Amino acid sequence: MHPNFILGSILVIASVLGGFAASGGHVLALWQPFELVIILGAAGGGFIIANPMNVVLKALKSIPALFTGSKYKRPHYLEALGLMYELFNKARKEGLMGVEGDIEEPDSSPLFQKYPLLLRDHEAVTFIADYMRLVISGNMNPFELEGLMDVELETHHHHAVEVAHAVQRVADGLPAFGIVAAVLGIVHTMAALGGPMHEIGTLVAAALVGTFSGILISYGFIGPIASYLERLADEETRYLSCLKACILASVQGYSPQIAVEFGRKTMPPELRPGFQELEQLLRGSR
Repeated sequence: MHPNFILGSILVIASVLGGFAASGGHVLALWQPFELVIILGAAGGGFIIANPMNVVLKALKSIPALFTGSKYKRPHYLEALGLMYELFNKARKEGLMGVEGDIEEPDSSPLFQKYPLLLRDHEAVTFIADYMRLVISGNMNPFELEGLMDVELETHHHHAVEVAHAVQRVADGLPAFGIVAAVLGIVHTMAALGGPMHEIGTLVAAALVGTFSGILISYGFIGPIASYLERLADEETRYLSCLKACILASVQGYSPQIAVEFGRKTMPPELRPGFQELEQLLRGSR
């Protein structure tokens, strides 16, 4: 499980409930399941109304990522650099047509099969195959190729970050749904004004929990989740940008090792291998 999500959630809950209990509050008074039904149900309905079904399904599929963390770690980048080096080296020795078979059928290519992490990444494999086909065709200069890559990366990022923006809009609306639950609780309280004072106090407290719950869920959980999903989308785009840098450098005439160095420079600093480490990796590829 992703430690940040678990640790952060525990800290939010422990701080809020612990502080409330330490000040003399009764924690069980905060358990108002019907308030949560109103808030979460209304927020979920609004989410479905505001977004096409493919975004709703993508949001559901992104839930496991909260527990697994980023799928792009150091080994993924190292495999990408190793593959690009071998691909460029083969193209230099055998000509561009020598890598056509690898590009057309990457799943059965011995070269791609040496890098299983990258091979399992459909987006990355498709990106490499599409642009290497254009390179093999020889109909585009580096500037045209870079422009096309930028357009695709921008489109890809917009598509990848769509879920994060949709979840953020839910977070923005949750405090208002908390107020809705609180107002409904007050309406219920007004109907009991002739009853005992302790009963009225209990109903008012339950109504106020609605506002509390909406704000806590918004800023303590859903908002941070939206930010985290956006960061995952950024990491996916950054990974493809690394592949882009390698391909463009190769097209511009740089040697395979220098072309891969262009890709290394685009990597996040915390994942980037040193020059010597990359050289040892490439020696292993040879």
